[in-house]
Amino acid sequence: MEKRIISSEETEEDIFEKNIRPDKLDEYVGQNEIKENLRVFIKAAKMRNEPLDHVLLYGPPGLGKTTLAHIIANELGVTLRTASGPSIEKSGDLAAILSNLEPGDVLFIDEIHRMPSYIEEILYPAMEDFEIDLVIGGGDGRSKSIKINLPPFTLVGATTRAGDLSSPLRDRFGIVSKLEYYTFEELKQIIIRSGRIFDIKVEDDAAMELAKRSRKTPRVANRLFRRVRDFAIVEGNGVIDLDITLKSLKRLKVDDSGLDNIDREYLTSLIEKFNGGPVGVETIATSIGEEVTTIEDVVEPYLLQEGFIKRTRSGRIATEKAYKAIGVVYNIGFFKEN
Repeated sequence: MEKRIISSEETEEDIFEKNIRPDKLDEYVGQNEIKENLRVFIKAAKMRNEPLDHVLLYGPPGLGKTTLAHIIANELGVTLRTASGPSIEKSGDLAAILSNLEPGDVLFIDEIHRMPSYIEEILYPAMEDFEIDLVIGGGDGRSKSIKINLPPFTLVGATTRAGDLSSPLRDRFGIVSKLEYYTFEELKQIIIRSGRIFDIKVEDDAAMELAKRSRKTPRVANRLFRRVRDFAIVEGNGVIDLDITLKSLKRLKVDDSGLDNIDREYLTSLIEKFNGGPVGVETIATSIGEEVTTIEDVVEPYLLQEGFIKRTRSGRIATEKAYKAIGVVYNIGFFKEN
């Protein structure tokens, strides 16, 4: 079956990511355990001539959940259809998506944890029995329930918050995989591959420097690659070498640890306004003018992973590493962990 990718209106970043997105498991860098398991599951499903079991991918943003969904569809040789959890607001929205599926299609729902609970309940029979029950009619007693049969399909759900999924929904995924942060060597490979795709030379030491400042995340690595590429073309000799990389990262205000402006604002506020904590995430978000979801989903995972902050029952606490990062003398007497 010829593969097709159906998507909504794309941004410039979407187009960039589509150009560098690998099509096959063999081209995908990192997540080796997940990759090899998927290889087995996909091959077995094709041998049985059955749809792949439903797949849940979870982990911090930017690690490749969307890319894996595309690869799954490509490896199966079927159509990928995409949707976003927040955009599915009514039962009719989900019914329209499901009723347009063809046999074997892969339906990718990003941010699946943000679907309303009443939408989840419609999804249960669709995942288990490939059918949905809809109530139609008004409130005059003439409403009735109709059953719509669906072709067999594979649901791939992606979330940064697996804990926010209800147990009934989570239990209906036969394949559950957590994506881990990348190593510097893996990120270096990704950056060099991006350079080949866009026909710009990336020297090894420059690629490693970018990798070390990419927050262990491919999306960040490729974003930094794009910006350094601009500097290399406009202010350099068209080659991404270590010299232009260091100058570019300084201009971009990305430090040796991969911390950017919002990270430093977070740590500065935590330390200078709240004496290093403990303090609630809502208070920190308000103090720097950011949304709580941005702090929890984008900023904090890396800060926690790298030991800049601790999360306690009483709130967030800055570590000695955080003080050093913003150039403030560490004073252990500032806080007492509960």
